[in-house]
Amino acid sequence: MSESFIHYLWQYQYYNKQELYTTQGDAIQVIHPGYLNHHAGPDFQQARVRIGPIDWVGAVEIHIHASGWRSHRHDEDAAYNNVVLHVVWREDKPVQRHDGTHLPTLELGRRVDDDVVWRYRKLVNSQEPIPCAPALPRVPSLTVLNMLDRTVVDRLELKAKDVLQRLERNNGDWEETCYQLLARNFGFKVNHEPFEQLAQGLPYKVILKQSHSLEQVEALLFGQAGFLTGRQPDDEYLARLRREYSVLAAKYNLVPRQLARAQWRFLRLRPANFPTVRIAQFAALLFTQKHLFSQMLEREDVRALKKLFSVQQSAYWQHHYLPGKPAGDAPVPAVGLASVENIIINTVAPLVAAYRRLHDEDDAVDRAMGLLQAINPEENHIVKRWTAVGMRCGSAFDSQALLALHNNFCLKRRCLDCNIGFSLLNPTRRE
Repeated sequence: MSESFIHYLWQYQYYNKQELYTTQGDAIQVIHPGYLNHHAGPDFQQARVRIGPIDWVGAVEIHIHASGWRSHRHDEDAAYNNVVLHVVWREDKPVQRHDGTHLPTLELGRRVDDDVVWRYRKLVNSQEPIPCAPALPRVPSLTVLNMLDRTVVDRLELKAKDVLQRLERNNGDWEETCYQLLARNFGFKVNHEPFEQLAQGLPYKVILKQSHSLEQVEALLFGQAGFLTGRQPDDEYLARLRREYSVLAAKYNLVPRQLARAQWRFLRLRPANFPTVRIAQFAALLFTQKHLFSQMLEREDVRALKKLFSVQQSAYWQHHYLPGKPAGDAPVPAVGLASVENIIINTVAPLVAAYRRLHDEDDAVDRAMGLLQAINPEENHIVKRWTAVGMRCGSAFDSQALLALHNNFCLKRRCLDCNIGFSLLNPTRRE
């Protein structure tokens, strides 16, 4: 049993309301259950209940056991003096308000359909990653679609909020913010943190000042990333990068923010995903495409965006996965389609949504969702879990929705906050 389940029962009045009495024997009529409070204070506000002959307007507090009132110290908090009804699963002891007055209590434990309780426990106690998987085929398709729409919008809104927070830290500089987000994205899941630190320690304005030379951009990135220090294999190219970085680091005072090579992860990565290769590809992008954020806004067509990010790293990095170690006969691949689409999903779409939201454009999220709908779905173990239980995944819009549903609802067992779980628990539903 959980308080969230009792919130659900009270909010939607899913219990037997015939001959309703407080534990003290006073008749109760619920005129309105109130509104769920997501902030500090009692659980429901502006409830209207008739207890005996008197109509009360105030708050309702929820607990599993009545003694929760005291263990949570509500009896010491004057903010809870406006509670007109205490709703509990079991009353293990009577309680009082801060002012000493008796608190009317409604016990729900014997008023809830056993089938609803069984279905709830079956969901939240499931050992499966997707607790409702066996019942999904019986959920109306419109319910599923509405939940997917909700999760992808929430995911985009959250990402857009993160963009705007970064923008504020960057004093309103969209290009710097775009650069930092792109850097994080080039690290993908394994190396996103050191890539982000690299961008924060090497401002975009420094890159722009040296962007006339690809080798200087590479020297800045590889030097700041820590790949040009210490005892490492050397060759003519690396020697030139070391000399360039030595001059540029002194000029821009970069050494205090330099990363250590040990911060980068190589273990269990395919060579094409090594951070050295990704840095080389990032350097090629920064060299070939100046003022990337402005270009993103001008090229919201997915085909144009794919072309923007499809870059080939320099000749040296077409034949090396690691500094000073030739890769062999097979050339090192350029930025692939899946990586380009990942950049559009995780960098471009949130940036577009944030920019348009900041400028009060009503279709801010719709524009970003349009990008997702035009891109292939992501392929990962979470998406595969969903498709294995029959969920359709035809675009990045779908895969982003399924990722958000899994991470924000299924893993946290927030079945009561999910349209799908809500549908399965509805007392009017029968298996």
